[in-house]
Amino acid sequence: MTSTSRPGAPREGDALALACDDLDDEGAGLATHAGARVHVAAALPGERVVATVTHVSSHRPEAWARLDAIEQGSPDRRAPACAAFGSCGGCVLQHLDVGAQLAWKRERLGRALARHAALAGVAVDAGVPSPRALGYRNRSKLVCAAQGGRVVLGAFAPRSHDVVDLSGCRVAEAPLEALAASLRVLLGEGGVAPYDERTFAGTLRHVVLRANRAGEVLAVLVVARPDAPGVAALARRLRGEHPEVAGVVENVNRTRGNAIFGADEGADRVLEGAGTLAEQVGDVRLRLSPRAFFQANREVAALAYAAIARQVAPRPGERVVDAYCGVGGIALTLARAAEIDVLGLEEHAAAIADATASAALNGAGRARFVAGDVAVRLRDVPRADVVVLNPPRKGCGPAVLLEVARLRPRVVAYLSCDPDTLARDLAALAERGYRVRGVTPFDMLPHTPHVEALAVADGV
Repeated sequence: MTSTSRPGAPREGDALALACDDLDDEGAGLATHAGARVHVAAALPGERVVATVTHVSSHRPEAWARLDAIEQGSPDRRAPACAAFGSCGGCVLQHLDVGAQLAWKRERLGRALARHAALAGVAVDAGVPSPRALGYRNRSKLVCAAQGGRVVLGAFAPRSHDVVDLSGCRVAEAPLEALAASLRVLLGEGGVAPYDERTFAGTLRHVVLRANRAGEVLAVLVVARPDAPGVAALARRLRGEHPEVAGVVENVNRTRGNAIFGADEGADRVLEGAGTLAEQVGDVRLRLSPRAFFQANREVAALAYAAIARQVAPRPGERVVDAYCGVGGIALTLARAAEIDVLGLEEHAAAIADATASAALNGAGRARFVAGDVAVRLRDVPRADVVVLNPPRKGCGPAVLLEVARLRPRVVAYLSCDPDTLARDLAALAERGYRVRGVTPFDMLPHTPHVEALAVADGV
């Protein structure tokens, strides 16, 4: 029996009275109606709402609905800070108290761990809040578009390519929002036309801005074709009128897909100033290239890195391997301990170049970084006393965990951005003899469903 043929099952256009009892992984309220799960964006647990069904799954008892009215609100409901809330699709939990957000993230982690018998009894700590719930994001990725006779910088609305103007964004750090506001004015004066993805006309596709702790900004102008008229002049004005702009870089993206950056990193061209940005996390200095991955909340990143260093406590003479090391933030934090060797492994060569440059900035002569497939590079490692894992959302994968088990480190620290892949990989480690001490959520991205978590496992 399909979901649409079940007696009383939700149908498109139905107005339903629902009692929400949870959030889904994307931050929408969850309710049950006639045996079907119903997702209601902007509804909260503990609320009774009226919602209209907009889509019904043809494969399982599941539906999605538009919130029409709140009949009984949650005591944790708050007024959203951003005017674009509900349309941009970014900070979908702005209407939920930040403490309640972190509690829900802890519960989500607990549910993921509970699916694995090997993790029975593993505790999830209360969690580490962000020092700033707003104005914390150090990178803005903005779509450039013409809209109603003006130029906007914004984001694609969920499941569409309609651009939502993000003027007044409250989660971006202040220098980013100020520079974006100035760019809107400069672009409105003409000279560089926004790219139109329907006609492929125009030049400027995206603007990517990254701020450091000192308030300096590196700007990347992503253009549809090189040497387009007006781009160099825009870069000169941007840096000339804003002393906080450390540099302006041009990236060329000729594709017609959804990727922000063009694939040829070697073709990036410095238009004005520097091509990289100096950053500091805790006591560690980093060099960031235009498209380098770095946690969007540097203050929480510093707290997580310090927690890793504290919990693994490298000893003199030990070797630390940081797998998926990125630009080297965790590795260089650990390298501050005396008389230890640190090896960072990372697939992306540009990140390894940043990490190597950052090691020199910190005088970390016993830290080295190697580019390549992490599983393959681990095969060449003869010994590791401490292993740090910080993989992308898909997790480590069996080949990497097999190599970690071969190395038999005394302790493994795993910093994750996905509860399900974290639980899967921790279960694999537990089955190989590792005892998980516990898991700590860090609120890396307040007002989003994103769950960052640190797990530490000891060899037995």
